[in-house]
Amino acid sequence: MTAQPDESHYNPIGSIHGGFFATVLDSACGCAVHSTLQAGVGYTSLEIKVSFLRPITAETGTVTAHGWVTRRGRTAAFAEADIRDSDGRVLATASSTCLIIHPGPGQ
Repeated sequence: MTAQPDESHYNPIGSIHGGFFATVLDSACGCAVHSTLQAGVGYTSLEIKVSFLRPITAETGTVTAHGWVTRRGRTAAFAEADIRDSDGRVLATASSTCLIIHPGPGQ
């Protein structure tokens, strides 16, 4: 997935807020997990750890996030993701644990 950060995402010190990184990385991890599930099975994030490696500013331009599943069980899945700039430099990484939610009886 891609995102276009701009000044509206800035924190008080003039760079893109960590919440922007976390939101994009959480989405990339979640979509990776979602891609492994059967129809009707859901998921939710239980935990996410984000490592900020380089700053993002409005001048960074479009960033791209990739997510992948490292292990999936019946009730939990583990995923990782990174955000890169247009030159392929890694700006941030994440690891995530997702709860897999199976539909209840009769659903």
